[in-house]
Amino acid sequence: MPSPSDPQRAVGLLARTRHGRAATSMRALPFLAFARHIVVDGRVLLRMPGNCGYQQACAGSVVAYGADNLGSARPGESVWTVQVVGRCETHEPTAAELALFGPPPARADGEPFRPVYLRIEPQFGVVHGMDGDPPHP
Repeated sequence: MPSPSDPQRAVGLLARTRHGRAATSMRALPFLAFARHIVVDGRVLLRMPGNCGYQQACAGSVVAYGADNLGSARPGESVWTVQVVGRCETHEPTAAELALFGPPPARADGEPFRPVYLRIEPQFGVVHGMDGDPPHP
């Protein structure tokens, strides 16, 4: 049975999902921010709505980023959740990375969507599963 602490496996499972949550602190209080993500070369790239100000809490900090298949597991598929922890920085995506993200939404919280991009360099990763061992990417 593989160890639940496995950053490469966690990043591989993140690649199977499109959205997750970044956890950090803002003014010494815990804070969760939603994001669209892609995985490129073992890094987790995030696209967030700039009008929410999430990037100010995340960039330059250590963040935890997690996703799961809790709402999308097919019958017979194990349910899993992953989390990676690492330093988060602003990121200027390449044209290829933008294509992987796909088109951005038109609006966020009633305002035109203005994307900001961040990059997490995972240093630690955790995978947890129920009803069997989570798949190996």
